[in-house]
Amino acid sequence: MRFTWWQMGSTSVINMRMVRMSAIVLALCCTAICQAAQPIIDNERVRIWDVTWSKTEPDPIPRHDLDFVTIYLSSAVNGSHKKGDVVFAHQGDSKLNPGERTVVIELKSHPVAPIENKSGFPLAFPRPRVKKVLENDRLIVWSYAWKPGEPTPMHFHDKDVVVVYMEDTALKSTTPDGKSTINEYSAFQTKFNLRDRTHSELLTRGTGSAIMTELK
Repeated sequence: MRFTWWQMGSTSVINMRMVRMSAIVLALCCTAICQAAQPIIDNERVRIWDVTWSKTEPDPIPRHDLDFVTIYLSSAVNGSHKKGDVVFAHQGDSKLNPGERTVVIELKSHPVAPIENKSGFPLAFPRPRVKKVLENDRLIVWSYAWKPGEPTPMHFHDKDVVVVYMEDTALKSTTPDGKSTINEYSAFQTKFNLRDRTHSELLTRGTGSAIMTELK
């Protein structure tokens, strides 16, 4: 079978366009996969992920090579976990279920000793109305809800802490010298706060609660 020169040229152009489109689609897919697999916080102490597990999508987190703690932001479809549950697991384990949104805190091998409290104020934890959820040789996890109109006691943070806010929250932070700052947090926002801080907090809008993981 013979092709005229214009037929051959047209076929080549179509093939080139198909190759180009395939390359673009592949690049977009790779970009989406890479973005989905990025931790939200990664430093010398922790690597933190905010992910939703799905039956139709691959595991969004590589196999855990570190011990980790999982904070459930939504209830499991099979009822095995509810919002606010906290589970600790060793490296290589997976105790998550499809359909759950979670914050996963992987614990790096970089222990930091607590700072001696010379502030003259009590430690951040325990405090009135706080609940200890979990404690082991790596961490202490606390569940706390701010009460409108009731500031926390002025307190000193002797440990690094990961805070996961469970609702939209506005807090006024006041230091011992009387300086105040209003901080706004969205539901399920996660922050890593360094130790050596002294302040009190007052809820200024709505309701607010958090899961706070102190690192040993």
